[in-house]
Amino acid sequence: MSDQCQHTTKSAVFGDNANTTFKDAREFGGSVFKQLDNSYAYLSLCNRTAAAFHGLERIEKTDYPEEALREALLNALVHRDYSYSGSIIINVNDACMEFISIGGLLPGLSADDIRSGISQPRNRKLAEIFHRLKLIESYGTGIRKIFNLYRDCVMFKLILPNMNTEEEVIKTTASEKESKPIVVTPQMRTVLDYLAEYSEMNDDDLQELLHVKKTRAYLLARQMSESGLIEIVGRGAAKRYKLK
Repeated sequence: MSDQCQHTTKSAVFGDNANTTFKDAREFGGSVFKQLDNSYAYLSLCNRTAAAFHGLERIEKTDYPEEALREALLNALVHRDYSYSGSIIINVNDACMEFISIGGLLPGLSADDIRSGISQPRNRKLAEIFHRLKLIESYGTGIRKIFNLYRDCVMFKLILPNMNTEEEVIKTTASEKESKPIVVTPQMRTVLDYLAEYSEMNDDDLQELLHVKKTRAYLLARQMSESGLIEIVGRGAAKRYKLK
């Protein structure tokens, strides 16, 4: 917690999704509070704003929800393993923002435990100080907030997808080079990630996941089915969607 802290946080912006071409890089040292402030300020500069118009109304949305960015950074600083000298790594490219914090999950904790809000702080005293300073609300809520915003998470390597990425193109195999590539929108990617984790979903799940009405959900499901991304099983109330 002192200004003589030997651990650092490194942030880098890349020009490609493979994170090989540097555009900018910074290393922040000093106390964990100084690293928190400087890292958040730097990442906020990387968090661009896109605008869309609905009628006369201008709607602005940042690439990453500010609350998710804040919670991801706090999680990396509070729960990293300080017995290692390696830095926290934050990679930024046009597709995502990636947080890599040394340590992994504590023994006895699983990914399902984290999703449920079960918390076992690695650095209890540090977590208590952050809590008393009102930087964190209570143990176990940060990851759940990110889950609610993204419905997607990996553990000690946390990736925040760019919410303003318009589309993703799935690479085709050699035998499919002459066919038209499948375009995956952010909504489709959300559905695919959900099915990869929960195996299947119904119409109500789809509408709730994407915050859309029945007609939009139906059209999206049909488009994904025709593209070979998902399989529709059953009809009516028994209808389910599964990965192809």
